[in-house]
Amino acid sequence: MKTTHLYQEIHQQPDVLSRLLQRERPSAQALANAIRQRDISHIVIAARGTSDNAGRYAQYVLGAHNGLQIALSTPSLFTIYQQPVQFKNALVLGISQSGKSPDIVAVLAEARRQKQLTAVITNNPNSDLAQVGDFVIDLGAGEEKSVAATKTYTAELMTVALLSALLSQDAEHLAQLEAVPAAAAQMLTLQDAIDQMAPRYRYMTRSVVIGRGFNYATAYELALKVKELTYTIAEPYSSADFLHGPLALIESGFPVIVLAPGGKMLPEMRQLADSLNEREAEVIAFSDDETILEKADISIQLPITAPEWLSPITTIIPGQLFALTLAHLRRYNVDRPRAIQKVTETR
Repeated sequence: MKTTHLYQEIHQQPDVLSRLLQRERPSAQALANAIRQRDISHIVIAARGTSDNAGRYAQYVLGAHNGLQIALSTPSLFTIYQQPVQFKNALVLGISQSGKSPDIVAVLAEARRQKQLTAVITNNPNSDLAQVGDFVIDLGAGEEKSVAATKTYTAELMTVALLSALLSQDAEHLAQLEAVPAAAAQMLTLQDAIDQMAPRYRYMTRSVVIGRGFNYATAYELALKVKELTYTIAEPYSSADFLHGPLALIESGFPVIVLAPGGKMLPEMRQLADSLNEREAEVIAFSDDETILEKADISIQLPITAPEWLSPITTIIPGQLFALTLAHLRRYNVDRPRAIQKVTETR
C-alpha cells in the first residue's frame, strides 16, 4: 500500500499546503483586492466532483466570514440547454484540478462575455479553464497520478480559506492558516488506528456519512472517496437533512460515519449520536470530542483540535486513509479504480 501513488499523495499534503500558503498568497491577495474594488456581492462557483465539494466548503467559509452569498452553478444550462443565466455584480469562480472540463470552461467563458469578474483555482495553470480567468491561483500540488483526488482537494480548501482571510483582513485567521500544514501532518499519524479498524468493514456494502456546518463538505468528499475507491454505497448528509427522512434507513448494525470535530455543531452531533444509538446503528466517529467518542462503536480520535472553519482541511485526511486502507484490504487497485478516469470531460 505504501508504494501506491495514492498513499504517497495523501502523505504529501502537509508540504503541498505549506508551499501553497507561501507561493500563492500574492495571487490570492490580488483576487481579494479585485473583489473589494468591484464591490462583488456574490460568487458563483463552477465545479464538478471533488471540486464541487470544495465549492460547498466555500459556501460556509465565504458566507460566514465575508458575508458573501455563494451559489453553485448549473453548467448544463450553458452547454446542453444553451440558456445561460445572467451574472450581475458577481465573481464567477471555476474550481478544477485539471481545468479541462468543457462545461466548467463554458460557464466562465460566458461570464467573461458578460464582462463579469472571473477567477480560476486549478492545478493546471496552462489549462483551457485558466485561459478564461482574470485571476488564476495555481494549486501547485504537483502531478496527481492516482485517479482519486486527495492533495488537490485539500489544496483547493486551503486556497478558499486563504482568500477568505485576505478578504476579511483578519490577522488571527491568517495566523491560524499557518498552523494547518503541521495539523495535517498530525492527522497522518492515525494510519495505525485506521489499520486496526478498517478490517471490520471489509464486507460493508452500504453506509451513510454525516457532517454539518463547515464539515458538510467533508461528508460529501469522504462519501465520494469511499464510493470511488471501495465501490461501497456511501451517501452523504447533513445531520439536519438526515433527520428529515433518511433516518428511516437505520437498522441494527447499519454503519454510520459521523464527522464531528470541535465547533458549534457539537451539541447537535451528540444528539444525533444518541438517536443512532437508540436505533442500534454502528457509529464510526471521527472526532476530538470525548462525548462523541464515547457514544461511538468505533472511535478515531483526532489528534488535534483545529479551528472549526479550518477543520475540513484536516478532518478529511483520516477519511482518505480509511478509504485507501479499505480498498487495499479488498485488493482493489487504489490508483486506478474501475470505470473512472483522472480527467472527466463533461458538457
